[in-house]
Amino acid sequence: MSESRDHLPTPGGDNPNVRFLTENTDLSPRQALELIEKHGNEREKLLELARKMKAES
Repeated sequence: MSESRDHLPTPGGDNPNVRFLTENTDLSPRQALELIEKHGNEREKLLELARKMKAES
């Protein structure tokens, strides 16, 4: 099997933090990417911010 067939598309593409946020919160890949771009890559902080976003909506 070729490598490209083994690599299935996932939310967030190749960015592991986008994937992490989409899998662990209700954020869309776009929302996760915007949060990362604005606040950095610290996962605990991102989870906290994502929870606050969800609570405010």
